Amino acid sequence: MDSAYDLYTRGMRLLEDGDCHAAAVPLQQARDLEPDKTSVREALGRAFFGARRWRDVQREFEAVVERSPTNHYALFCLGRSLQLQGRHAEARNPLALASGLRPDRADYREYRDRARRRAA
Repeated sequence: MDSAYDLYTRGMRLLEDGDCHAAAVPLQQARDLEPDKTSVREALGRAFFGARRWRDVQREFEAVVERSPTNHYALFCLGRSLQLQGRHAEARNPLALASGLRPDRADYREYRDRARRRAA
């Protein structure tokens, strides 16, 4: 049986190679072994994002934000996953928090503003 670390590194190699669907398999196994590891959950969320599995993206980044509420990247990805599900009103808060944590990120501001407009 592979260790969570071995599964994580295998998944990260696949993710870096752009094979998001394949990366999700070992990353899910790593998450099941180490559900509190935010690095694993973030990587799995990235794999799901690349695979366009928006609800799964949401679940993984919610778990990261729960453990690390000032993780701007996790907040941004959570907000984007909500937007991509058409849930713009719900996306406003995590996108606003991400933008506030990293005011230098124009992309964060752009998606925050887009969520505000579409929710109005």
